[in-house]
Amino acid sequence: MDSTTDDDLLLERQLCFALSVASRSVVGAYRPVLEKLDLTHPQYLVMLVLWERSPRTVRSIGSALAMESATLSPMLKRLEAMGLLTRTRVPGNERALAVDLTAAGRQLRSRALEVPVTMLKRLGLTREQVDTLNEAMHAIIRATGTELPASTRPEHQP
Repeated sequence: MDSTTDDDLLLERQLCFALSVASRSVVGAYRPVLEKLDLTHPQYLVMLVLWERSPRTVRSIGSALAMESATLSPMLKRLEAMGLLTRTRVPGNERALAVDLTAAGRQLRSRALEVPVTMLKRLGLTREQVDTLNEAMHAIIRATGTELPASTRPEHQP
């Protein structure tokens, strides 16, 4: 066996390992920042989607987050109980739920504006580095066959 093949099995060379540890580390770094907003990381992602466009259907939110409605529904119920959003049936489609921000949910956005700036500082990254990392992650996501909505693709980033 050649050493290149042997080296390919080193843990430090595994993309899956680096991505897994990086993901847990970044989400962990968000935790104390989001606690000030009384949000968990998944709840923050839901709010980001709603701050982009509201109202939205549960299906639309799940699609934007690449998340199943079974995972999303308990989060939406919790955010509704917190007074940040409402869920109502879509007229003419009793199976669909429309999710809309409340005044409190819209107001929370102004407090959340500090989150990206704070995270850049905490992680020691520039906006350009984050853009480069996002482009690389989106390439990996595309390579696995997962489709993300157009607004989350790098060419649609500000």
